[in-house]
Amino acid sequence: MYGSAFVIWNRILLSLVWYGFQAWVGGECLYVCFMALDPHIEKHIPNHMPESTGMTTAQFLAYIIFMLISLPVIWIRPHKLKKMFYFSSATILIFEIVLLIWALASMDPEGFGDTISTSTTAEGTNKSWLMAYGITSTIGGIAAGILNQNDYARFTRRPKDAILGQLLSFPIYAIICSVIGILVTAATQNRFNGALWSLPDIFTALIENGGSRERAAGFFAGIALVISQIGVNVPGNALSGGFDLAATFPKYINIRRGAYLTALLSIAVNPWKLVNTATTFISVLGSYSVFLGPMTGLMISSYFVVNKRKVRVDDLFVGDRGSIYWYSWGINWRAVVAWIAGAAPSMPGFVASVQTSITVPIGLTHLYYICFLSGFAISATVFCTLHFLFPAHAVKEWVTSSPEPKVLMQKYRDKWDGEADVFAVGHDDGTKNGVRVGEEAYS
Repeated sequence: MYGSAFVIWNRILLSLVWYGFQAWVGGECLYVCFMALDPHIEKHIPNHMPESTGMTTAQFLAYIIFMLISLPVIWIRPHKLKKMFYFSSATILIFEIVLLIWALASMDPEGFGDTISTSTTAEGTNKSWLMAYGITSTIGGIAAGILNQNDYARFTRRPKDAILGQLLSFPIYAIICSVIGILVTAATQNRFNGALWSLPDIFTALIENGGSRERAAGFFAGIALVISQIGVNVPGNALSGGFDLAATFPKYINIRRGAYLTALLSIAVNPWKLVNTATTFISVLGSYSVFLGPMTGLMISSYFVVNKRKVRVDDLFVGDRGSIYWYSWGINWRAVVAWIAGAAPSMPGFVASVQTSITVPIGLTHLYYICFLSGFAISATVFCTLHFLFPAHAVKEWVTSSPEPKVLMQKYRDKWDGEADVFAVGHDDGTKNGVRVGEEAYS
């Protein structure tokens, strides 16, 4: 009950940082639109920002406007955002295809730049380990989403819908987006005298070196990117922070308030500074799988091995010794030990990657390169072992004596889904004080 707060607060912290960062990127996309309308925007909006901030007043204004545009979307309940997700996904997919066609068709006669052909290998490290590191870094970038994907998977009509949706969509779209990004950067490298990996930078350079056609292309590209950023930032960060803040302070904060609070507090992380120190920032956030990998290992081993997919739903909402999930003073010490065991081995390599002046043995560096997988495996193994050696008797008795998982799932669906949909207090139409039960948590 209380031990889970550590995981939740980790996710809240990530929500704040990522919302601020993604909102700043959204502001950069909106700035492209403004620049397309007025190429001399920096002259017309005097800059009063110190040089140390790395931004101008016009750029900060675009960021604030993007934040304001996002607020009405946050108001919409999560289960009603599906059409917006479809629209956002379709918009960016069409945009990326058009972008790739344009980049290849207008490519410099010399062809691709050296983005694809250049090969660099760190000293003492072979390409196999760098490939492993690249895979783990990619997992690190989505580790927060992996950890809390159930916030959205629970809205599916059937359990298998969540599995198929993630199994099919994520690999396909992730590969498509990555390949298009590499090809566009390589195709425009000679044209812009350097590799530009940021889409706002590409269209800013295009507008600065082009005419009315380039400005029109930049404007519509900026609109597509703004739509995409809202489609990513609101569900991925604002609502995720809202879910976790509501879980932490359910008496005072609902999901909607938590989402708005996440958006407000994200300004405090100074996202413009994060962008200016992007190398360190991305290294830290991408490497956060050092901590999230073990957490994911605990969740999966707990559900599939220790609890054998049997959950006593009623006890999840009992905050005292009456719950079989109370363990020791509300904390399952086995999980704490297992998480530390999974995270500790990767810490030296993690520190060395952030602070390059520190050197560690190559073996620890290699272990850090696979930190999500090693942390996941170590924590899961230690957690299961500790539960075998020092079982939580209440949980063990429940798992042993309860019926099969499918029977339990159907039992609790019949009990609680029917309660939420039909048997609301005081009304036969499924409402309570005029509000649909199940919507109260949000509104």
